[in-house]
Amino acid sequence: MSEESQKVLGIRHLPIFPLPLVLMPFEILPLHIFEDRYKKMLEDIAVDKNMFGISLLEADQEVADKPKAGSTGCVAEIRESHLLEDGRSNILTTGVIRYRIERYIESPDPYLVAEVEFFEDEEETATDVEPLADEVFELFKRVAEAAHKISGQQGDFPEIPKAEPEQLSFLVSAAFNLDNTIKYRMLEMRRTSERLSHLKDVLSKSVDQVEETAKINRVSRTNGHVNKKIDID
Repeated sequence: MSEESQKVLGIRHLPIFPLPLVLMPFEILPLHIFEDRYKKMLEDIAVDKNMFGISLLEADQEVADKPKAGSTGCVAEIRESHLLEDGRSNILTTGVIRYRIERYIESPDPYLVAEVEFFEDEEETATDVEPLADEVFELFKRVAEAAHKISGQQGDFPEIPKAEPEQLSFLVSAAFNLDNTIKYRMLEMRRTSERLSHLKDVLSKSVDQVEETAKINRVSRTNGHVNKKIDID
């Protein structure tokens, strides 16, 4: 049993927080809690495992709507919580494991509670995933380096574990501002190789354009003169 499965062991009913975003396993997500019903949710889960579910609230849905039964979401574990004087909270969460909403539970609580089924990726051989993971990692590095050049900011790359293809697939998905429809589709996928293959297609289509934009930006900052030599330490 994985560490993620162990964390949710024994949980069958999960508080659900619908949001217009897709949380991926291993992704870090800060949230500002200000609604009374979710303040109550934080109080309730603090005495247990400090976890709740984040399900996608689609563009055509109202805040009061429920994500559909059968839809997929991700468990969020609270890692840090800062209570403000007026009762609002700033929390830092990490995605843990995915779930499928089986049905909603009648509850006196002001927030949604659902019966859920947790799931992880199916087992695959190293030959199925490692070559794809290598390709996605290299594409990610190229896009990230070009993005830094475009922004003019230096910084460390997000910690993307090349040796862990499943984590790699989720964290690369989370690192880019992808459309919710694309991210949700990848959240639903149950094979790491399928998710990596989809990411490879997405990044392959954008990497040349991003690098060209970075090159144009560099030219404009050097009055049209490009240093074609590579600096060697």
